[in-house]
Amino acid sequence: MPTLSQPPARATEFATDEVLLEQVLKPYRLNCQYLKSAVVKLTDRPGEAGRVSASCEFEIPESCYIDDTGHFNSVEFNICYNQMMYYVIAKAVKERLLEPLASWSMADYWSRQLADFLITDFRSAFRRAMRGGRFSGEIEILDLTEWEGDDLHEALLVAQTTCRYWDEAGGNCHGEVRIAITNPVSTQNRS
Repeated sequence: MPTLSQPPARATEFATDEVLLEQVLKPYRLNCQYLKSAVVKLTDRPGEAGRVSASCEFEIPESCYIDDTGHFNSVEFNICYNQMMYYVIAKAVKERLLEPLASWSMADYWSRQLADFLITDFRSAFRRAMRGGRFSGEIEILDLTEWEGDDLHEALLVAQTTCRYWDEAGGNCHGEVRIAITNPVSTQNRS
């Protein structure tokens, strides 16, 4: 019996916003601003909420905390992840790409970027060693769930994300990270 084909997914891309990227990286020391570009994509699939992802380019001229180890390590993995995540959430707020962030202003984002974004689960796997010089990465927000507060618990947003990094020499690593965003903009203030 023939099956009906599902309509193709639609994607909208946003080139690197240099001004936004500079602002996202402002809290980092100059020698630790590894994210160089990020193309954000919103993919709409019929019957599903849109997924936001970013394709990124990185450069680590020298480690910000240790002598050269000769390879990309877990500390750099985490720093690069944070920079991708901060940028993609900022872009999602600016472009109104995800429903739970639709009522956020950029001022709301900037006031929460550091203090209210908490990693609650972090898993990484290094399949093949890679140099930390120039490399590529991707992040995808698989789910962004809004948890309303009650008498016992504060309201928060929970983001399930995946990421991966690779280089031209075949280096390969990936991860799964859950983020809790505390102190979200109140859902009661949405218009």
